[in-house]
Amino acid sequence: QVQLVESGGGLVQAGGSLRVSCAASGQTFGTYGMGWFRQPPGKEREFAAGISKSGGSTYYADSVKGRFTISRDNAKNTVYLQMNSLKPEDTAVYYCAASTGLGLPLSRYDYDYWGQGTQVTVSS
Repeated sequence: QVQLVESGGGLVQAGGSLRVSCAASGQTFGTYGMGWFRQPPGKEREFAAGISKSGGSTYYADSVKGRFTISRDNAKNTVYLQMNSLKPEDTAVYYCAASTGLGLPLSRYDYDYWGQGTQVTVSS
């Protein structure tokens, strides 16, 4: 089992940058595929970015591709989401999640553990 704690959310102006982090407990972090999801106000939770167990593969939703970068440091049990060129429509609660499955999971139902979320607000 793994516990996830997000940090780094906040208020930023459109066009700005922000990095959110997710720290994981336990000694098996490298055995989990990791993902970032987001839930805008009044909407469903959606996939934003994912990274394989080793960090060798990353994948993104079309809405964030080219602006967001996911990375991980297995020595620090941490996954990051660097967000650049932020837009008001990026406003959401951002959640990190861990998957024990194979491949590159895109669905929220493929993830087994979730953090509590961190709010990101982009002002226009």
